Amino acid sequence: MSNGDIVEVWNGPGRRDGVLTPVEPRHNAVHPSSSTLAFEHWYFDAHLDTGHVVIGFLIKRRPEDLPLARPWVEMMVYSPDGTLRQVSQRYPRSATSFSTDACDVRIGHNTARTVSDADGQSSHHLRMAEGGIAFDLRFHNEVPGWMPGKGETRFGAKDSFGWMVGAPRARVTGAIELDGVRHEVTGRGYHDHNWGVGDMKKIIERWHWGRLYVEDYSLLFASVLTQQRSGGHEISPLMLAHHDEIVLSTGETGITEGPARFDATAGRTYPEWIELHVPGRVDLRLDVVRVIHAHDLLDDLPVVRSRMIKPLVRRVVGHPGYFRFESTFDLTVRTDTGTQRRTGSTLHELVALT
Repeated sequence: MSNGDIVEVWNGPGRRDGVLTPVEPRHNAVHPSSSTLAFEHWYFDAHLDTGHVVIGFLIKRRPEDLPLARPWVEMMVYSPDGTLRQVSQRYPRSATSFSTDACDVRIGHNTARTVSDADGQSSHHLRMAEGGIAFDLRFHNEVPGWMPGKGETRFGAKDSFGWMVGAPRARVTGAIELDGVRHEVTGRGYHDHNWGVGDMKKIIERWHWGRLYVEDYSLLFASVLTQQRSGGHEISPLMLAHHDEIVLSTGETGITEGPARFDATAGRTYPEWIELHVPGRVDLRLDVVRVIHAHDLLDDLPVVRSRMIKPLVRRVVGHPGYFRFESTFDLTVRTDTGTQRRTGSTLHELVALT
């Protein structure tokens, strides 16, 4: 596959959106496909006033799952002291349902739905319960839903990867329960949705993904690098909102990685910092303060965990790994009325498939 076979469907001019694609309920619904390599999931997270960070996945199939894998859910809770609690559960297809009209997902007794608030505005309602953890949370949009371009990047004639953000920034209300102890909570949250077709391990080498919030700005970014056999193409969508208005939607984002540092848990390196640059508009630097979650993706394959087998497999597939970072950020935004600078801290991720 060459760079010419990769199509980013921006609205233009160039690799950006002069006009945003209106986000409709169907964009957050299931995208039916007969391919055994079709994948799709719905993701939610929230930073709560209790100090907890909670994450919920409802997964029809992840790109790294086996072709006929059963749907599953995953829940994570980062406690105020930084400890992680994580649980996942698979369900038979007969215990699942996925609407083609809107976000209305059920996997076992876990659900994610778009609902109407009392004021007529829509919100997302997440209800999950597994392994002594329960979420009952509503995500009320403070920034409207967004897609980069028309939502999908195409890799040749058959393969694709889609991304829509149902809630780029949301006010969260509701409750969580930990081992029978209920906490009424408020907080700030985020919800997005991915889908596509293809063996992403053969297409994508690595991706960065993250976002940050300050009082007046919200920024989302991703940076996907394809395998060299796919042209080593960089796909870097970025969204910037000022208060409740999306003011920038672009793929004209350059990324620079800092020096590599080795992490023994993941079995591979990560960059000490990354910088993103949109000419004339945005500069962002993220300096890693702490790795709060590192994972060797080969450990997800039981046969490969052996000390004897893993080195042999790494010769073939490399060192796939996952990182969640806590970083400080320095954001510069250039507008018609001057230059704005904001600083703070945020979480972001790196997934490396080789």
